[in-house]
Amino acid sequence: MEADKKPKSKSWCLWFFVLVLAAVVVTAASITLWKDLDRLKSKNSHASVHPGTIVARYGDALSIAMQFLDIQKSGKLVNNKIAWRGDSGLQDGEEENLDLSKGVYDAGDLVKFGFPMAFTATVLSWAILEYGDQMKAVKELQHARDSLKWITDYLINAHPSDNVLYIQAGDPELDHKCWERPEVMTEKRPSTQVNISYPGSEVAAETAAAMASASLVFKKVNSTYSKNLLRHAQELFRFADTYRGSYSVSIPQVQKYYNSSGYEDELLWAASWLYHATEDQLYLRYVTVENGDAFANWGSPTWFCWDNKLAGTQVLLSRVNFFGGKDMSSAENIGLQMYRKTAESVMCGLLPDSPTATSSRTDGNITTVEIACGLIWVSEWNALQYPMASAFLALVYSDYMLSSQTSTLYCTGKLYNRMDLRNFAILQAEYVLGNNPMKLSYLVGYGSSYPRFVHHRGASIPVTANTGCEDGFKWLDSTDPNPNVAVGALVGGPFVNEMYIDSRNNSMQGEPTTYNSAIFIGLLSGLVRTSSVVRNFT
Repeated sequence: MEADKKPKSKSWCLWFFVLVLAAVVVTAASITLWKDLDRLKSKNSHASVHPGTIVARYGDALSIAMQFLDIQKSGKLVNNKIAWRGDSGLQDGEEENLDLSKGVYDAGDLVKFGFPMAFTATVLSWAILEYGDQMKAVKELQHARDSLKWITDYLINAHPSDNVLYIQAGDPELDHKCWERPEVMTEKRPSTQVNISYPGSEVAAETAAAMASASLVFKKVNSTYSKNLLRHAQELFRFADTYRGSYSVSIPQVQKYYNSSGYEDELLWAASWLYHATEDQLYLRYVTVENGDAFANWGSPTWFCWDNKLAGTQVLLSRVNFFGGKDMSSAENIGLQMYRKTAESVMCGLLPDSPTATSSRTDGNITTVEIACGLIWVSEWNALQYPMASAFLALVYSDYMLSSQTSTLYCTGKLYNRMDLRNFAILQAEYVLGNNPMKLSYLVGYGSSYPRFVHHRGASIPVTANTGCEDGFKWLDSTDPNPNVAVGALVGGPFVNEMYIDSRNNSMQGEPTTYNSAIFIGLLSGLVRTSSVVRNFT
């Protein structure tokens, strides 16, 4: 991730629309209303609660997208299928007597940032838990598990004791003075930690969420590993919650790359995943009774992204409200209903013809399905993270509606059904796959027209090139397309005017990230079949 990537604070994850004040005032009163509306039957609400047919287009795209996680691997590679990648980062962590060789490089550079890496793991776990059957149908489930374990192996090693977590391998200042392949890097790669004296609640809580969600993924296929992940998750959550403080304050240098302006959302996010993983009422009480008012105090819904997990938490806890939990108190039930109501506000904001629809969209129409709309667009930096995350949440919520036989979504006087949300998700995915004014696929390797000058060190330098740290910049400035195709990379995306400049120096638009890929993998996995059946995580 390049240093000049601004913004990185939660302020750039905020919605660009204002909810009608009355919607906030009447939230509690409307709980009864949505229960009644659930009983209504719209003309499209009678879909069978069975897996739909496979959509080859999305299966092919999923297989392509999965490859980028292989491209980003650090460490001693196993069954490596990327011809231009080799072992790298083998000494990471040695100065701390740790093995931090695994994990993934976050983007086009060669630093392993723990915060976005943990989010990558959490979202990938969520995708597997919701859509593992679809992944299996196109022979990508084991691939996804292997990619996830490569990250969680690193995260386990990065947590050597209860209140210590290593959150970075490599020095971004040194790294950005070089343009080189990861296999030949020679600069120092120090490890950075958070601890009691220098806390980092957001990164510790996100890592707890990653391990808790991954423990569910591996529960039936590797129970010993699953239990180990859960133990680490619980320890990290206690650390994050007991010693509260932002890692951006404790370690100011991270502000240039992955800044955070708060940790409350990560604490709720982690506790929500721990509840799913343990069914321990303490975690449910934490998010619904002890801290449940936090989401209401923040006002308008937010965009789901690596630095803001509130919308994701609302949808994840809606799952409990849709399908029920064990031995819940009335206060916990009310808290879950409130999370679901706020999740509904998020959904209403995404639907293009909703009374509360966000205006944060491009103008270009996508007409694959009945309703045409533009791409959700929030920031010129890494623009695709917001529409892909929004589409993923909309798809998940749509499938919750289908499986619970919830027929309607109420949006300030208008009724919608689950297909409206699914169609929105399809529109956003189709834009990325080439149904856009540029007629360009933003998924590298998909179709015949996609970016050729991706901002990525390894992809831009020939395997046979004999270059060091500084002389490698000639490859950054080269006018030739990348000699190695970063298949599966999801680039940053278009400007609001829907233009894309395919230049290697254009990191704003042309740099891919693993966390964007994880979200897109989740979205594609959910679209592999024409409908999905929600199953119990355990």
